[in-house]
Amino acid sequence: MPKREMLINYVPGEECRIAITEDGRLEEFYHERASSESHVGNIYKGKVTNVEPSIQAAFVDFGQQRNGFLHISDLHPMYFAGADREETERVGKKTPHRERPPVQKCLRRGQEVLVQVLKEGIGTKGPTLTSYLSIPGRFLVMMPSMERLGVSRKVEDDDARRDMRKILDELKPPDGFGFIIRTAGIGRTKTDLKRDLAYLTRLWKSIDRRKKSLKGVGELYTESDLIIRTIRDVFSTDIDRIIIDHVDAARRARDFLAIASPRAGSKIMVYREPVPLFHRFDIESQIETINAREVPLKSGGSIVIDSTEALVAIDVNSGKSRDARDAETNAFRTNQEATDEICRQLRLRDLGGVIVNDLIDMRQAGNRRKIENQFRENLKKDRARTKVLAISQFGIVEMTRQRMRPSINRAHHVPCTACNGSGHVPTAENVALDVMRRLCLAMAHDKVVDLRLTVSPDVAFLLLNKKRGQLSQLESRTGKPVLVRVNSGAPIDFIELIALDERGGAIEAGNLGSLGAPALEAVDDVARDPGAGSDESDLDETYDDADETAYRLNMMAAKE
Repeated sequence: MPKREMLINYVPGEECRIAITEDGRLEEFYHERASSESHVGNIYKGKVTNVEPSIQAAFVDFGQQRNGFLHISDLHPMYFAGADREETERVGKKTPHRERPPVQKCLRRGQEVLVQVLKEGIGTKGPTLTSYLSIPGRFLVMMPSMERLGVSRKVEDDDARRDMRKILDELKPPDGFGFIIRTAGIGRTKTDLKRDLAYLTRLWKSIDRRKKSLKGVGELYTESDLIIRTIRDVFSTDIDRIIIDHVDAARRARDFLAIASPRAGSKIMVYREPVPLFHRFDIESQIETINAREVPLKSGGSIVIDSTEALVAIDVNSGKSRDARDAETNAFRTNQEATDEICRQLRLRDLGGVIVNDLIDMRQAGNRRKIENQFRENLKKDRARTKVLAISQFGIVEMTRQRMRPSINRAHHVPCTACNGSGHVPTAENVALDVMRRLCLAMAHDKVVDLRLTVSPDVAFLLLNKKRGQLSQLESRTGKPVLVRVNSGAPIDFIELIALDERGGAIEAGNLGSLGAPALEAVDDVARDPGAGSDESDLDETYDDADETAYRLNMMAAKE
């Protein structure tokens, strides 16, 4: 049985990265920055600003920078007019689009609506909203203004579905609410479900009170942070341990699991080594390949991924794959390997929309059916909704995948001003964070006594101002000074890090050799860091005019 681990790299006020590995291989990756916090799942009291009959949708002001997009298919029947109006709707029996009245008869400008964010805005598009509210717990999902009970579609065992629905019936859930049992709730006791039901009921009462007291538009419910959301939605008993590199984050995760899954609390471990967590477990190098256009396969073949705003094209190449005795077998084996990698890349990159997979042509119908079944089997691991069609006569597999949030590529890069968006460069913030991780890795080397860092002007500006406190703490803790230089003509992702030993000779700081087993401690055995929680205050440091003048003089000297 493969060894599965959840690794959490948490920097307060900066970012949170979560990797799920299987025998050391990255299978799922979640990432969130404080500067671009996700609003998906949040519930708002909004106001209709415009109704567009031509696209059967309305635009809603819900208190954020951009108005949200509410399509008629996501409008609850409680907002319908006249005889079409219904206070509740059955779970899993959504009114078909053709039976819905026109949006201009349901909504009017200035009308108040309760909405939930389905998808973040991408490019010029605003966030996608729905008036079908859903509030997730650990084992149940509450759906206000719905009726009936349901079980997650991912649960295929009919006996298990029947047993769990019977238990939920016995709990007598409140009227006017629908409930769905999540996959994590299968096999749970009646007491576990009752506790989750009571929590969701209290939460809705709190939302309802805030709605009545709130004047105008605003937020009513905020989803938990990335750590709690991921543990709630992704954690299962087959994950052997959760390793977190921040004590306070580990305690929050432990406290959540104490309620949601008491037996799993002992699986949380704290990482305390100076080497960054993702470097220590060889995850950083795997993350760096996520945005690569070409992904190599072990057999010598490769897949090439190109994406637009709404379509992703994936091409499978046989490359140097020549092990099979004939062309048909070679194509089948390459397609098998490519199918596993395609499904993995879709999860890692969070690609959505229409996806076209151009496989190597296979003549035998049996081989084509095996590849189709392999696609469907691999996609069962995916939390996003997917639909796969049969292989066409051109050897193409067409599929759709639910877009959960902007892809990793869009989150890490900004359109290049030199090429008008045909390529991408990393943001200065992303490069600065990478620099800090590289410094931590270099300073962990015993022979390193001094470091010389050369970066682009924008990255240097961040390091010498916003991250000056963190850099000073790192220097004082290790006793190893860092000299920051500016290369005014370098691209934004330029990083030159030279590590020096006692004699002034350059050494390879990244080659740490074998580190042995990582030093891990139980959460309760770790003394609270007196400086914990102070990281966020460092982010609020402001630089005065003298700091900026000194920085500009350094840049002028570098140019000369």
